[in-house]
Amino acid sequence: MSESQAHAATDTSPWLVVGLGNPGPEYAGNRHNVGFMVADLLAERMRARFKAHKTRSQVVEGRLGPHRLVLAKPQSFMNLSGGPVTALRDFYKIPTSNIIAVHDELDVDFGVLRLKRGGGDNGHNGLKSMTKSLGPDYLRVRFGIGRPPGRMDVAAFVLRDFSSTERKELAFEVDRAADACEALVREGLEQAQNRYH
Repeated sequence: MSESQAHAATDTSPWLVVGLGNPGPEYAGNRHNVGFMVADLLAERMRARFKAHKTRSQVVEGRLGPHRLVLAKPQSFMNLSGGPVTALRDFYKIPTSNIIAVHDELDVDFGVLRLKRGGGDNGHNGLKSMTKSLGPDYLRVRFGIGRPPGRMDVAAFVLRDFSSTERKELAFEVDRAADACEALVREGLEQAQNRYH
């Protein structure tokens, strides 16, 4: 058993999966809200509903096998995600190493997932805010949305809904991203990367 497996086996700290997005029905189908979509599916799998929490997030608490799991959708706007996530970390006493951010990623093609720990924010305002509050050492599930076509502004692109072609695949890709979150909690980063990259 490796040191990290031994740590995982003995660590009883809860896990936090944060879906990044913007609150409000007008944003629900946007590319920028794919983190919320993944969090909603994970809650459905846990047969639980999100409830308002004093950390300015909607929260679901449950278990994934032996692990305590908190799912959260910050209700600040994307560029202020760090505040609610820090409040969640402190409230539930979750180490930064057990925090997973699920977010849209411009530098990865649609239909591709990338998992990593740490790194830059690549201009993503939700990650920028989280890193400012937590430091960079949390895990990321990077859900590829690709680059905007032609000269379309990046901000306009991420705040648009997925295209009709993408929507045909979207449920499958969200399901895969939810599986990847569960794999990170159950198996750790390296094994999850081997499976989803």
